[in-house]
Amino acid sequence: MTEDQIREMACRGLKAIAPETDPASLRPGDNIREELDIDSYDFLQFLIGVSEETGVDIPEADYEKVFTLAGLVGYLSARLP
Repeated sequence: MTEDQIREMACRGLKAIAPETDPASLRPGDNIREELDIDSYDFLQFLIGVSEETGVDIPEADYEKVFTLAGLVGYLSARLP
């Protein structure tokens, strides 16, 4: 999975969680929760969806690494074949 594919997958997942938002407008360093105004439960649901789609487990200890789009893309890129 390329970085662009990861971004597209993340945007789809975020749009499903928060349909009234525009995840494509996120800049790489933006805090996803703050910019899209989603709560911790919705963010957790998003991460579960990402894990299910990619097969990459994101343990709670690593949540701080994936709060931004750039962080999520980097995290997944390092763990996907």
